Amino acid sequence: MLTKRDWPDFGRAATPPPFRVTRDTYARRHELLRARLRDAGASHLLVYGDREHFANLLWTAGLDPRFEEALLILTAGRDPLLLLGNECVNYVPASPAPLRIERYQPFSLPDMPREHSRPLAEILRDEGLDAHARVAFAGWKDYAEPHQIDAPSYLVDAVRFASGFENVTSAAGWFTDARDGVRTTADPAEIAFFEWTNTLASDGLRQIIAGIEPGALDHDLLQHVSYNGVPLGCHMTLKCGGNRVSLASARGERVVRGGRFSAGICYWGANVCRCGWVAESAADLPPEAGGYVEHFVQPYFDAMAAWFGLLKPGIPGGLLHAAIHDRLPEDRFHIFLNAGHLIGFDEWISSPVWAGSPVPLRSGMVVQADVIPSHPDLYSTRMEDGYLIAGEDLRAALDPALLARAAARRAWMRDALGISLDESVLPLSNLCGYVAPFLLEPSLVMTRG
Repeated sequence: MLTKRDWPDFGRAATPPPFRVTRDTYARRHELLRARLRDAGASHLLVYGDREHFANLLWTAGLDPRFEEALLILTAGRDPLLLLGNECVNYVPASPAPLRIERYQPFSLPDMPREHSRPLAEILRDEGLDAHARVAFAGWKDYAEPHQIDAPSYLVDAVRFASGFENVTSAAGWFTDARDGVRTTADPAEIAFFEWTNTLASDGLRQIIAGIEPGALDHDLLQHVSYNGVPLGCHMTLKCGGNRVSLASARGERVVRGGRFSAGICYWGANVCRCGWVAESAADLPPEAGGYVEHFVQPYFDAMAAWFGLLKPGIPGGLLHAAIHDRLPEDRFHIFLNAGHLIGFDEWISSPVWAGSPVPLRSGMVVQADVIPSHPDLYSTRMEDGYLIAGEDLRAALDPALLARAAARRAWMRDALGISLDESVLPLSNLCGYVAPFLLEPSLVMTRG
């Protein structure tokens, strides 16, 4: 039901938590990957990264390539070798990880100097990649066929030429597989950073919603975000007026009464999105959107409440899928993406949620409540924020102030909105549970009776 609620200010970290993973932590991560090499019967792990597909390399080396590609070569007995282009070599001080660095200029931008680096074949040979090597190559995505590797062909071809086609297989799943990928759970330092970015994103989106009025320019609304320079996880989106393209950026459109609206703000570890109608009440909706709250938003809100009620360590993802699809018929809600996924430095790591999934939620997973209904006339609704699954041991390692903010959000969801969460679930965003169908009345929000 729709209920008037004055949304509380849950606060945020007093100062930005520094994202500083220690040198010792990176060394432990390297040993973890070496153990995986041994278990897989492989001798080398190669990790590819670029500006868009950076998260595996950031986790391993503490550096996200900017402008260029990069390649890390890890084996036993020595620090990993990180190959970088001209620009990224100057970025190396950002990383505390134990690394050997070599400038590989073909990674550099077009027409930059190329004359001062060794051939890739020589580098690979000196790192022990030969016919006796067994190479695990981590691109970005994993595929069913182990020899499909999601990285530039000139790199994959060079490695296959050095070691043989059959000896080079994909290791992307070592990082992203929801069952046991090393990046699918976050440590306390990452969690502190992700909670901060969730508060930044949600507070910014709240200001956007507060600024919505007929005639407002999309670019002006995004100024309410007060962007402070934290790395973006994807482009900011804002859709209004004549702009009805999914995932669209602001393009100079103006807000129209009775029109559709959506916006999303995504930083590393956070993506907060909302959508609804530019309306004060159902009277402002177009005729074809009649019954929007009763027949679309309320069932969605109730289904999400059931979804939230399941979140806890050990719950298989298939139950989360069923909580949504058993309640929201396909012919009305058209939910075709996963009913939730994992988020980290990349907006979508992977998902344990799909029909019949036996993959359990684990302590340390940051789950994005990204359940997207759509209808040609009724449009959509959303309550997209991040939630940490944290067992007792992990909670004991977290900052007490973070725990207190999460507990206040969880209590608000329960007491003010009627959504119950297990104590192991830590809402990270300051808008968790917030659904305002009529965006010109943003304090009129969905609750359960």
